[in-house]
Amino acid sequence: MFRFILGHVLAVGIGLSLGLIGGGGSILAVPILMYVIGLAPKTAIAMSLAIVGIVSAIGAIPHGLNGNVNLRIAAIFTPPAMVGAYLGARLASLPIISERFQILCFGVIMVLASLLTIRKGRRVVPPTEPLSIAEQSQNPDPDLDQTLDPILDQQPKQNRWRSMLAVPLQGLGVGVLTGFVGVGGGFLIIPALVLLGGLPMKEAIGTSLVIITLNSASGFLGYLGQVELDWKLLASFTLAASCGTIAGAWLNQKIDARHLQTGFGYFVLVVAGFVLFQR
Repeated sequence: MFRFILGHVLAVGIGLSLGLIGGGGSILAVPILMYVIGLAPKTAIAMSLAIVGIVSAIGAIPHGLNGNVNLRIAAIFTPPAMVGAYLGARLASLPIISERFQILCFGVIMVLASLLTIRKGRRVVPPTEPLSIAEQSQNPDPDLDQTLDPILDQQPKQNRWRSMLAVPLQGLGVGVLTGFVGVGGGFLIIPALVLLGGLPMKEAIGTSLVIITLNSASGFLGYLGQVELDWKLLASFTLAASCGTIAGAWLNQKIDARHLQTGFGYFVLVVAGFVLFQR
């Protein structure tokens, strides 16, 4: 009973992570489901996809109401990511893919995610961010005129097209990782949306939640039939995480989430070490 209660308390943290920084949900969900709740690796990965997908959908709602979701960029990124997630889940069903290998891959991805998060959290943030289209309409000053894709607009047209092609290609890669090891990919999606899509950080976080929702749903479908699911646990865990993501989305409007990223990155690095050591 203690482990059950502790797992649900930690599930609130999963939601907070998704609501605040737009990622990190699956990176926390899989170890909690495995080492606290006691599920087998493949079952934990499959359930984490369902939990993170639903929670991300709930967390995307307040971001959307605040204008922090860019549907155009999401439409470019999401379809190849969904294809990749389904393929990654089917790949995990191959007889040559053991649960040990799958979790080792998950641990390596956790290390990569933690290092990228730490680096992003330490980066010096410029005093101003790219303006959204709504902000541009309220700012007629030509000196402040910035398009939705400021980085791309500074590049030659040929390089701009290459960058736009890189968005769906990265979506495909993130999708495969999502399906194979259950990582939603927020730590890769957000940098892609900022650097390739030219989105402000808050808009990138909101958009990533929409992408993670559909990506996770596709990966979960790929696991159906491979594992037996505890639907009651899935429902209660999702409810606890949903409470956290609603609070996280609200806090995201009050604080700069970048201040939390370095600490979160170090925490993920410690958990990654534990996962790799256990294997």
